Amino acid sequence: MQQKIALKDQNLESRIYSARTVTAIVIVLALLGVVLGRYYSLQIEQYETYRTQSERNRVQLQPLPPKRGLIYDRNGVLLADNRPSFLLSIVRERVADLDATLAELQSLLEISEQDLKRFNKKLARSRPYEAVPLRFRLNEEERATLAVNRHRLPGVVVDAQLLRHYPHGELFSHALGYVGRINEREAQVLDETDYRGTFHVGKVGVEKYYEDVLHGTVGYQNVESNAHGRVLRVLERFSPEPGANLTLHLDYAVQKAARDALGDQRGAVVAIDPHTGGVLALVSTPGFDTNLFVNGISTADYSALRDSLDVPLFNRAVQGSYPPGSTVKPFMGMAGLESGLMTPQSTVPDPGWYKLPGASRLYRDWILRIRGTGHAPQVDLKMAIAESCDVYFYDLARRLTIDRMHDYMAEYGFGDRTGVDTTNERRGVMPSTQWKRSAMGQPWYPGETISAGIGQGYWLATPMQLAAATSVVALRGERRAPRLLKAINGEEQQAPLLKPVEGTPEHWDAIFDGMREVVHGERGTADYLSQGIAYEMAGKTGTAQVINIPQGEVYNEEEVAERHRHHGLFIAFAPLDAPSIAVAIIVENGGGSSAAAPIARAVIDTWLQGETVARVPG
Repeated sequence: MQQKIALKDQNLESRIYSARTVTAIVIVLALLGVVLGRYYSLQIEQYETYRTQSERNRVQLQPLPPKRGLIYDRNGVLLADNRPSFLLSIVRERVADLDATLAELQSLLEISEQDLKRFNKKLARSRPYEAVPLRFRLNEEERATLAVNRHRLPGVVVDAQLLRHYPHGELFSHALGYVGRINEREAQVLDETDYRGTFHVGKVGVEKYYEDVLHGTVGYQNVESNAHGRVLRVLERFSPEPGANLTLHLDYAVQKAARDALGDQRGAVVAIDPHTGGVLALVSTPGFDTNLFVNGISTADYSALRDSLDVPLFNRAVQGSYPPGSTVKPFMGMAGLESGLMTPQSTVPDPGWYKLPGASRLYRDWILRIRGTGHAPQVDLKMAIAESCDVYFYDLARRLTIDRMHDYMAEYGFGDRTGVDTTNERRGVMPSTQWKRSAMGQPWYPGETISAGIGQGYWLATPMQLAAATSVVALRGERRAPRLLKAINGEEQQAPLLKPVEGTPEHWDAIFDGMREVVHGERGTADYLSQGIAYEMAGKTGTAQVINIPQGEVYNEEEVAERHRHHGLFIAFAPLDAPSIAVAIIVENGGGSSAAAPIARAVIDTWLQGETVARVPG
């Protein structure tokens, strides 16, 4: 039987094809609708959001830190400089895996735990797309290593910056201070905008006191970069304003002469130009290398400075409070004259000791141990200053009383800050009955007045206070606040005038005569300074006890531990007829004024020699 052959159903196939075509078109249109919807969402609804993100990836606003102002001495010697250096930074937003990147960097160069800790703290408070420093002071080999591996380190940036450098290291450590990295506490106080891109700030001394002047104003630039963060071009730039350059009154030669004269001794030297108030020298020994602090001092170096018995970080010139000893006798003499309690010719009997009326205790004169008696049967003001007669000033102190002493000495600035333009200055102590009652809750005793009369007991002064007070005497009462700053960008700055110390010419003459006799008199306590001297100097020696000496016992320096020996002090001004420099020196545990007086001669010689050279034409 013949089979039937099935014929093709054209209509059915046509319907199937049409259905499939319609289905495909619907699917395509649906997908196209999704694409168009998404396109609408991205380009219309979220346009601003994605445009901003795109621009942020392509265009960055970079801060341009200002150049820190330079610091010079009065003769143009550079004291604080800026030197180029390279630092390694990371832009967090351009790093896919920060931990992996840090591990990679540690395999390429040395990165300490301290570096990482500092980086993480800075990263936590950084802005988006801000380069956060990881390592400072990259050397040439490290920069080359990073350049070779740059393709593997997206988001890692090597930038050049200027770092503070102190070419004279320790010599000006306490006068200038130093800059250091901004810490968390400072970051909260400083203007975040003005310090963008800046990693250092003044920490102490002139660097901190004049931070606002030295820092300058931050600038910025808009740059276009590629996906790897490499800058392609600068779109616009607003240059930073550099910090102002400072010229100080400090004189390099005088500063060096003071430092060399102190040598290995602990102490301080302050020299002031009385006419301007300019601080010509500010030395505290021992000092330290300020460059150690610029990029973060190591733990070992800081521990050595912190734990040293000589406390090199302590600025003795403005922070050290010492009994001024007999250096106060010229000021005491002027107080006695101006109060009307005596005249230059008034005399006091001097058996070598003094006794309060109705009391049995003997207050000995230092000369008693040497001569077995006093300076002379009768002592006047000139002899009392020249030979440092304690008995004379014991009697004057008793008659003045401690409260009148306080009021007279306050006129010279004792018991208060001088206002010198540096940090951490102390007030010292000028005692009074009210002071002791407030500080100790105790009454004042007459014997304490006797001790204060020769600069002992509760009376404490800083070398800066002594130098400032000496400059007041040098100018016969004219008083200026001491100043380190001489000029800003070449524009002279005047030290403020303070209330003068009133005194009659005859009284000032009497003080000058006594202080001249200290150096140039046959029995002056510093007569050895006059050997070979080419000018006249007015001075006053001083010795300050470190430990109490019981009544009736004798101080023997050879039997006393070195750090228990007396401090040596000396104040002076010169030339006598036209003073241009006033100095105050303390040598801790120097044994007496003989350790301090030669330092004054070295400083004044250097200053006056420089003045002479400056006056010679050509």
